[in-house]
Amino acid sequence: MMLPDLRLIGAQALTPDGYGVQPVCLSQGRVVEDRSAREVDLSGYLVLPGMVDAHGDGFEKHLAPRRGAMKDMGLGVVAAEAELAANGISTATLAQFYSWEGGMRGPEFAERVFSALQDVQPRLATDLRTQLRFETPMLDDYDAVRDMVERFAIPYVVFNDHLQHDVLEKGKRPKRLTGQALRIGQNPEKYLAYMQALHARMDEVPLALEILADQLCDMGVRLGSHDDRTQAQRQGWHAMGVHIAEFPETVEAAEAARASGDAVVMGAPNVVRGSSHNGNASALDLITMGLCDGLASDYHYPSMRRAAFFLAEAGVLDFAGAWGLISSGPAKVLGLEDRGELAVGRRADLVILDAESRDVCATISGGKVSHMRGEVARRFIG
Repeated sequence: MMLPDLRLIGAQALTPDGYGVQPVCLSQGRVVEDRSAREVDLSGYLVLPGMVDAHGDGFEKHLAPRRGAMKDMGLGVVAAEAELAANGISTATLAQFYSWEGGMRGPEFAERVFSALQDVQPRLATDLRTQLRFETPMLDDYDAVRDMVERFAIPYVVFNDHLQHDVLEKGKRPKRLTGQALRIGQNPEKYLAYMQALHARMDEVPLALEILADQLCDMGVRLGSHDDRTQAQRQGWHAMGVHIAEFPETVEAAEAARASGDAVVMGAPNVVRGSSHNGNASALDLITMGLCDGLASDYHYPSMRRAAFFLAEAGVLDFAGAWGLISSGPAKVLGLEDRGELAVGRRADLVILDAESRDVCATISGGKVSHMRGEVARRFIG
């Protein structure tokens, strides 16, 4: 249910006019000009643009907590949406693998996830969007991927390649192969043979990938690459219409993206940690160099707001700029021009934080309450 017309007063609000105590008016799911309406006193709180997550896989633990535990995938999606809302995220991108790795990263699981999301989305407040993370060595699946994107209207596809090519080229067994195979119920030797067969056809991938990228672009799908390392890699992606660089592993790759006018998305946990968990480029360094357009939750939803406050308090960016990396920045990356700022005419997407603890007390997505608790709930109801 849409909220009635409201005038939120008393809070420190972040709008295009600046950051300070100012009213925020909502009507019919939009931010509107200051006008007379029922007032909600939010003194002691912050009213900020709702967070836009461009890439997150934290939902996986809700959909597959243990093998066979989640029979009704829709219930998992509902649980994931509750966690997103409780972390102030009003627009979320669920990054689902389509991978040779199988299990919860395999094609069958992806089909179940997208079907469940399609079924339950009308019952949810949070705008849950989809990203298909496709493993490019899977040449026999290119047609199936295009079909899946069309059937589920998937707006964002990212290309990955996680095969250990250097190891396979030497005829060796990749690390953790046996454990991975057994975890998804596969015979380790057959699993290895499948990986070797994929590796053996890598010379066919560039042409097939170019054709698929053209087809997806014609469908209006946004395209991204994952874990770029070199200037040449990023330039190659750009030439194929792949204009989003997710989590580039080096400054060189990020600089190449910026030089081509492509967007760079980094992980918020990288900022909170102070470095990448696996030794790649520091998100903090890229932000300082002006090479980051948005921060994503990656695997940890609370890190988004923590990263924004860290950047502001460390003096890396002013508060508006820091919060923009988790709101307006990702919205632009995803082509969502109707959100990301508490500007007149934009969607009523906002998060209300306790000014002292910075706890999320309420999240509103498109004028609908997705999360609300405690004193803030009392003030809205009262």
